[in-house]
Amino acid sequence: MAVRHAQKWFQRFGLDLLELEVYTKTQAHNAQLAERAAWAGFFYLPGGDPGLVASVLRDSPVGNAIITAWANGAALAGSSAGAMAICADTLVRESFPGHTQRRAVPGLDVVPGAAVLPHHDTFGAKWYPSARAALPDAVLIGIDERTCAMWESGAWRCMGAGGVTVYVPGNNPVRSMSGVLEGIPQPSAQVRRAASRRRRPT
Repeated sequence: MAVRHAQKWFQRFGLDLLELEVYTKTQAHNAQLAERAAWAGFFYLPGGDPGLVASVLRDSPVGNAIITAWANGAALAGSSAGAMAICADTLVRESFPGHTQRRAVPGLDVVPGAAVLPHHDTFGAKWYPSARAALPDAVLIGIDERTCAMWESGAWRCMGAGGVTVYVPGNNPVRSMSGVLEGIPQPSAQVRRAASRRRRPT
């Protein structure tokens, strides 16, 4: 359902999305799927299980191909769990049952020193106390539904129907409804350098 929804949504912008069937670590290590990812110009990571998205792609041929393509100029986007996976850490449930108590696990580290609080205007803001306890030094990015924080022309910008709340450690949270977002780390130069090394011939 998430794939069909994404395909329908992006068609309005003239983008035809093809599903890259990577749901398991075995699939993430498939050479043919990694080759398909290497040639893509746009990646969209949909929502789902926050821990699963990151753990499947992290340190895998498919995940590395996505990062390499991004370093070469491809667009990389995500919503909900997909947006969470792009950061240095993603926030998963502390225990079951329960939804608001969160703990941190490693993400893809495209945005270093940061983690996303998704659906911030509906339930994500309730994650803040446990997220801050888990990541005392991280920038926490609260993104409302139907809203994005987009890296464009050397700056993060708020776009969409809602707002973005940036929680920088030691400062009061700042909520923006549009314009440049201050305090969010820029995409990782270290990840870009690693991607560059991976694409060099040996």
